[in-house]
Amino acid sequence: MKTAIVADARNPLLLASGAQLNEVVVAYETYGNLSAARDNVILVLHALTGDSHPAAHDAGDEVGWWEPLVGPGRPIDTDVFYVVCANVLGGCQGTTGPASPDPATGKPYGMRFPQITIRDMVHVQKRLLDRLGIDHVVLVIGGSMGGAQALEWAVTYPDFMDGAVVIAAPGFTAAQAIAYNKVGRDAIMLDPAWNGGDYYGTPGPVRGLAIARSLGMITYQSEASMEEKFGRRVRQGNFEIENYLHYQGESLVKRFDANSYLYLLRALDLHNVGNGYPSYEAALARVKAEVLVVGVSSDILYPSSQQRQLTAALRSAGARAEYREIDSPHGHDGFLIDFHLLRPIVDDFINRVAKPKELRRMHSLFRPSELAYLGARLITEI
Repeated sequence: MKTAIVADARNPLLLASGAQLNEVVVAYETYGNLSAARDNVILVLHALTGDSHPAAHDAGDEVGWWEPLVGPGRPIDTDVFYVVCANVLGGCQGTTGPASPDPATGKPYGMRFPQITIRDMVHVQKRLLDRLGIDHVVLVIGGSMGGAQALEWAVTYPDFMDGAVVIAAPGFTAAQAIAYNKVGRDAIMLDPAWNGGDYYGTPGPVRGLAIARSLGMITYQSEASMEEKFGRRVRQGNFEIENYLHYQGESLVKRFDANSYLYLLRALDLHNVGNGYPSYEAALARVKAEVLVVGVSSDILYPSSQQRQLTAALRSAGARAEYREIDSPHGHDGFLIDFHLLRPIVDDFINRVAKPKELRRMHSLFRPSELAYLGARLITEI
């Protein structure tokens, strides 16, 4: 992991809320080699609790959250592309967020951290690319919150990219998803150990965060996937679904900051690429990149109907957009499980839009059974 300072007192970051940050540090990772012309860059964007590590750098490195898609010979081919992935603003994996020290006090911001949006995250990523001397990318790509960022990139910096892949994300967050997020935030804030966000130096609201994560994991499933994986099976006196949710909650508590979870959920609530423009349609009319929108058939968090609506709105606004759907029983998690379905879709788009003609080909580094195995290991990164 590398870090870069992208805002300081002389060049502060002005946020959509009107607040500003006088210091922003970004954690990021890179893969592959930057071409002499600096024209082979792909920006990978992570989901809610992800980080800057989408893939292992070598055989001895930790497996990344998008391992089947990023690496030598894979769709995001690091033998061809220079891949950049940054932890988002407001996160807790090295980039400035609520757990970071406030330069004015030296103490963690906590809930004094200003409200952020998906667009603020994108502005920070743009500053990072500026620091790296990159003035154009061939592709931005992400799923879930990463997909929201990819769409925001296409609207906010329309001349900066050739293509954008928006996976399992809408153009704006609808009421049902906001409702899920509200309950998750309440679970954290009603935990007495949250202490108004000033819990640093203590275990913090571990029960509240675990419950919030359990709710989130429910929204990432479907009835069919729940039945297939758990049914009514019992182990050690608990239903297997109960054991699963307990495990997922406890796992997140060990690696994620509760205040970051609050801020990122709220950023998702506020997501609407039309904000700041005369209309939603006017925002989409700014898009110049070729856009691939991917839905998951059984998604209950961001139903595929929302991705179809986004594609239709993009086309109506004059953008080049296509829609593809993963026919998966695994709900929102489908884009992190069914790699055998997602890979050909992404591969085809990258071959057409981003890859030099002489290098275009299909990839088959993993067999379908191996992709399913990796997907099962990686679904905790949404």
